[in-house]
Order: sequence, then C-alpha cells, then structure tokens
Amino acid sequence: MMNGRYDALLLVAFGGPEQPGDVEPFLERVTAGRPIPSDRLAEVAGRYLSVGGRSPLNPRMRALLAAVRAELAARRIHLPVFWGNRNAAPLLADAVAEMAAAGVERALAWTASPYASYSACRQYGEDLVAACSAVGERAPVIDMIRRHHDHPALLEPAADRLSEALARLPGDRRDGAHLLFSAHSIPTAFADTCDYEAQVVEAARLVAALVDPAGHHPHEVVWQSRTGSPRVPWLEPDVGDRIEALAEEGVDAVAVSPIGFPVENFEIAWDLDTDAARRAADVGVAFARAAAVDDDPRFASMVVDLAVERLDGTAGGPRPGAGSLGIRPDTCGVNCCPDLRRVEHPEGDPRPSTS
Repeated sequence: MMNGRYDALLLVAFGGPEQPGDVEPFLERVTAGRPIPSDRLAEVAGRYLSVGGRSPLNPRMRALLAAVRAELAARRIHLPVFWGNRNAAPLLADAVAEMAAAGVERALAWTASPYASYSACRQYGEDLVAACSAVGERAPVIDMIRRHHDHPALLEPAADRLSEALARLPGDRRDGAHLLFSAHSIPTAFADTCDYEAQVVEAARLVAALVDPAGHHPHEVVWQSRTGSPRVPWLEPDVGDRIEALAEEGVDAVAVSPIGFPVENFEIAWDLDTDAARRAADVGVAFARAAAVDDDPRFASMVVDLAVERLDGTAGGPRPGAGSLGIRPDTCGVNCCPDLRRVEHPEGDPRPSTS
C-alpha cells in the first residue's frame, strides 16, 4: 500500500552483539545457510572480541528510538515507535509480535540505510515479510519508507561532522588533506542492478560541496567491508588501499566520512577506526574519521519527516532531495535491486552485511 493512515513506526537495523557472549550466536544468525569457512568466522569473531565483543549499533539505535519518540511528541503526532533488528535482539519477529499485541494494524518501517541496493533495501523488505509471516494473521501490514540518500537532514549533519574531523587534523597538514567518503562495498554484479553506487557518489559530492565550497580539498569515494571470494569483483578502491596509494602520491592527511553508514556500527569501528587508521599510521598519513550522524537532532527529525510524508495520504506533498538522481518512490519496482544469490555462487554468498 502506498499511502494512507498508519498507526505505528518501526525502526529497522541490522543489529549487532552487545557483549562477548553474543558474538557467536550473532554471527551464526548472519551467516545461516551460507557456506562460510570456519576459519573466516573465527577471524570475524576475533575482530569483534578485539573491540570488546560489542557493536555500537544497538546503543545508538536505542538513543535514536528515544529521539524519534521525543520528536513525534514535540510535534504532537501520536505514532507509537518500535524497533527491531534483522540479526540481533530485539529481533524483527519479536518487534512485529509486540506491535500486534499493541493492536497495530498498519505500520511504516524506516531502515538504517538511505541507499538502494539489495542488501540495503530489498532484503530488509524480505525480512519484514518473513517476520510478519512468523507472527501470523495478527501481524500488521508494514510498508517501507523511501530511500533518501540526498535528504538535506542527512547531508548537512554529515558535512558538519566531516568539518569537525578536518579540524582535528594537524594544522600543518590540514590544507593538503583529501576527503574520503567510505561506504560498504558490494559485488559489482549487484551494483550493476541498482542505483547504490550512483547514490553514494552523489551524497559524497553534495557533502563535499558543503564542507569545501571552493574545492580546495580533493574528494573521492572509497569502499570497505568486502567479504567473500577474492575472485568475485567488488566495488573499489578499498579505503585502506587508497590511503596507501595516496601516501605514495605525497598526500599526508585524510579526513574520512562514513557516508554509507548513518548509524555508528562495528564496521566503522573495525574497518575505519582500527584497520584504516592503522594503515594510515603505517605510511605516515594523518587520519581523522568523522562521526556518524545518528545522534544529531536533525537526523531524528528527518526520520519523522519521512514518516509524515506517508501519513494521512500526504505523499503528494513536497519531498526534500538535494541531488539530481530524483526522489525515490515509496514502492520499489518488481525488479528493483534483485537478489542475485538466486544464481549459484560456488564460492559462497557474496552478500555484504552491516552491523
């Protein structure tokens, strides 16, 4: 259903462990049905344990849940807000059951990714369908909120956070710093079927223009968190590889925006704060990472704005978007962001994951 009245809002995220004992069951849930070698799982588990066995995602989602509820209350909009994860408590099926018990009949779902791709959009929809099926006839109808990579309330906080990171670089290196915008890599075969790469590139361009209108700092998109067989091509360059290449070109400072991740999560903590920062230090490049935007009040306000677009049949009203790719529709097309896992992958599932 595209428009009409809704009686709840559901925040949906990937989920992540909150203590060391959660790591193994979390990874088992993420990789269920996928032929992942045991040594690879042990390596990933070791990464989680090296940062305390917890992802920042769940605490940040709790804070966002409170902020969205407060924003709705400030606007005097009565819309109960729930939260569910794909792979960690609170699980989606439990959240849907909670909604059903509360008498919710029709809900909107906001997902913690503003971009269009299989893993960032369509798969969330599939997981919502599965959660509703698990609950049964009592489950509410759930419609997803549109993708929104160029929403000003996403871009402006990202620009402010990147400006703060740029200011943290050593003063004698700041003027020559490059701006890197990092997002989750996906297999190029998946990228060819959606607007994901174009949306990330556009979001990076728009944020760079806000941070550096005169264009003094070169900027580019880099990618992180690839998994699977090295024989399967993914979007490149990798953030760490690019930092090392920039060092060879004489660049001695970078400010990195996690443009692909609006909510702080493990992949920021590991791939940027740990691995990329170490590789930068090894080649003498000053490194500053911008914070994610989920705790900026404008971000919670944006989530509410996106819900309001759909309330009471107001979908024909103004919809903010700063880019040139066009406002995404409320309902994706039948063949949008297809699941290429239906084609056999002898090396295993190339699907990315975010936590």
